[in-house]
Amino acid sequence: MLKLGQNKAARLDYQSGTFRVLSGGDHVVCAVTGARIDLSDLRYWSHELQEAYVSAEVASARYTEARDAGKL
Repeated sequence: MLKLGQNKAARLDYQSGTFRVLSGGDHVVCAVTGARIDLSDLRYWSHELQEAYVSAEVASARYTEARDAGKL
């Protein structure tokens, strides 16, 4: 069976509490660590920065960094 989107990064529009798939794929990449995040495991992102994060700790650290830099 042909499975489209395997081993391809998806492009998402991160929204508050949800996200919309703009182009198909099976994962995204953490904006901080570069780790691969399967879409089924994606739990943390910033709709303001349009970034995905691998964990709550990484998301919190990035939010603090962005706030201190005046990006939020």
